[in-house]
Amino acid sequence: MAFANHPKHEILLSVRGSFIVVSLMVALLLNLMPLKGIALALWPDFIALAILYWCISQPQRVGISVAFVMGLLMDFGDATTFGQHALAYSIMAFVALLFHRRLSNFELLKQAPQIGLILLLGQLIILLTGLLDGSHFPGWNFFLASVTGTLLWPFFSSLLRIPQKPRFESDAR
Repeated sequence: MAFANHPKHEILLSVRGSFIVVSLMVALLLNLMPLKGIALALWPDFIALAILYWCISQPQRVGISVAFVMGLLMDFGDATTFGQHALAYSIMAFVALLFHRRLSNFELLKQAPQIGLILLLGQLIILLTGLLDGSHFPGWNFFLASVTGTLLWPFFSSLLRIPQKPRFESDAR
């Protein structure tokens, strides 16, 4: 019966909307941590990770509009070009929604490279909108956050999946 314990075939419960909101707010706070130097370059975009997870896991509840609002909050909090993150997160959410059935069929480790490509796409959009706004090229270490986010994906997804796992009562009396 090892087949029944396979994560791909695991039946998950519906998650509360309040948990989704809390996870997105925690992701926003993590994104707004005051970091500098290499720590900032390595720090993944937690909002992007959360949006991607919820678009794949709960596409009927989290979509492009949630991604757009979270992007505006990130733009406001980060004092960047208004709409820069909103555009990137909206496009990332669109791609995740487009492929959510395919992605949900893979184990978390096999999802990671595909998520990494979506994260890289989001960073490219942020970079291009920044360059169009007159910013200077930040250097190639700008893309390290996509690598870190890709590596963090299995752990991050497992963490967000905890409230959805069914709890089994033991009959030991």
